[in-house]
Amino acid sequence: MRYFALAILAVLVTSAAPAQQSDVMRGQHQFQACIACHSLQPNKNLTGPSLSGVFGRKAGSLESFDRYSDALKSSNIVWDDKTLDAWLADPQRAVPDNQMTFPGIRSPQDRSDLIAFLKQASQPDSRIAQQMQPGGGMMGGMMTSTVPNLKKLDNGSRVQSVRYCRDTYAVATADGKTRKFYERNLRFKTDSSDDGPTKGAPALVPAGMAGDRADVIFAAPEEFAQFVAQSC
Repeated sequence: MRYFALAILAVLVTSAAPAQQSDVMRGQHQFQACIACHSLQPNKNLTGPSLSGVFGRKAGSLESFDRYSDALKSSNIVWDDKTLDAWLADPQRAVPDNQMTFPGIRSPQDRSDLIAFLKQASQPDSRIAQQMQPGGGMMGGMMTSTVPNLKKLDNGSRVQSVRYCRDTYAVATADGKTRKFYERNLRFKTDSSDDGPTKGAPALVPAGMAGDRADVIFAAPEEFAQFVAQSC
């Protein structure tokens, strides 16, 4: 009987224990899964919109971002702790037919930590936001950016020409070398941001761990025809 009473007491104490409080540092760790697509700098948009000033903002309303789905723009959601929690748990359930491919965060504690971090880091004058590299991570520490400022290129990254023959692209760079890529392993992109390449100086950026994939990034689409030619 004594042991039974102690067991009941243990259950009561455990159930009465307060829930774990939100932790900003744990939330910053959670944000590592978001930073490839979302910047914390005002109007610095990546695959997704900037999260600067997200609290109190109506969903789909950031004027500098042009890729919102109609579903999100018509949702009438205003971002706060509750709506962000529902969105982070299951974006498709929160707003059906939106374009967010993120499957959601199952753990309520992880969502709470992430929201606590965003509440601080999304402030326009946040020191955390100033330290975060868009598309990469914390400078000089926990994370590193995989794409450098494309206006500051060495000769091995500055593209001179791209020649296409059968199933192969040959990319000539300013260091005098030519690198060959299977046609499905080379992507052509544009970057019109402040970090994008200078006009007339497209960048070759590695994209595969084995060195067999890369991106050629141009300042504008009209440069495609200037640099890419079919010739065998």
